[in-house]
Amino acid sequence: MTTYSILQHYWWFIISLLGGLLTFLLFIQGGQSMLFSLSKTEDEKRLLVNVLGRKWEFTFTTLVTFGGAFFASFPLFYSTSFGGAYWVWMIILFCFVIQAVSFEFQSKAGNIYGKTTYRTFLLINGYLGTFLIGAAVATFFTGSDFTVNKGNIAQQLAPAISQWGNGWHGLEALLEPRNWALGLTVFFLARTNALLFLINRLNDKALEDRSYKYLFYNAIPFVVFFLTFVIWILVGKGFDVNPATGEVSLEQFKYFNNLIEMPIVMITFLAGVVLVLTGIIWSMLSKTFRKGIWFSGTGTVLTVCSLLLIAGFNNTAYYPSSTDLQSSLTIFNSSSSQFTLTAMSYVSILIPFVLGYIFYAWRSMEKKRTDIADVNNDSHAY
Repeated sequence: MTTYSILQHYWWFIISLLGGLLTFLLFIQGGQSMLFSLSKTEDEKRLLVNVLGRKWEFTFTTLVTFGGAFFASFPLFYSTSFGGAYWVWMIILFCFVIQAVSFEFQSKAGNIYGKTTYRTFLLINGYLGTFLIGAAVATFFTGSDFTVNKGNIAQQLAPAISQWGNGWHGLEALLEPRNWALGLTVFFLARTNALLFLINRLNDKALEDRSYKYLFYNAIPFVVFFLTFVIWILVGKGFDVNPATGEVSLEQFKYFNNLIEMPIVMITFLAGVVLVLTGIIWSMLSKTFRKGIWFSGTGTVLTVCSLLLIAGFNNTAYYPSSTDLQSSLTIFNSSSSQFTLTAMSYVSILIPFVLGYIFYAWRSMEKKRTDIADVNNDSHAY
């Protein structure tokens, strides 16, 4: 591979890794979706809000970093998707904005809307934010209704390169069952990881017992929807790219073949699935086991990262067009220039230091399990 190709692959790997980290951190949204059902008293609600609230900025920051990295490394995807499927992305962004507003203002003096209003915002973020992110990512495998004509850039009156094919602007993705399957997979995975996190962090017997009970109700549909989506894409057709001509065509078992032809990715994918199941099953079988979130969380990152790699590596169109196959986006025809990717690669050297800081900050906030007394004694409590 040329240097330019290596850079394109490198940055798709970075995108995939950030996608995996973001999916793991969505456990905050998963916990928010159970705020009213898991808690029965005001103290329990306050405890849940504050345990989850200590981490909400990690998810928000990772989402922004994921979007920023995508924009800088693959700008044609950014302009095509965000410029065309903007209703989906606007709703997702709205969900995360109201989350930030809720955490910051629900306990402020002079709150005329009441805590319930702001907690409802958290509920909306928990339900819509997780599902829509999953449904949007599913279009990497199922396709979207757009066309690309780079020649349009020379037209003064119509310089738009990408054109969306309908007036639904992304909402049409909800008509595809496979998108629902991944959307519900992410939703129930976020709730499952949230329960494992709460089991690890809470020092409240009633909430702990309910968390173990709810774990079964959320882990089972997660496994069902996950298997449905994975089997569906592995046995179905994928979007293959001819490396010599750049022509895109449909290939039966494309994503399954990608796993076979990239054994490291396949091993990582299988390891991730095993870790997620280990964290869930071990926690179900033993109420003294509290470290399920570390198994499931690590597994989530590995599994999602692997799925995104088979969507973009091995001559695959990662953002396929269901309208015009030749308009499909690949890591080769949608990336920034070699100079830009090279400059960004030097900056990416800082990523391990950022991850180290996140780990340090996380551990500093989690020196002991939290109970309602800790919340009541915290002057910065939400």
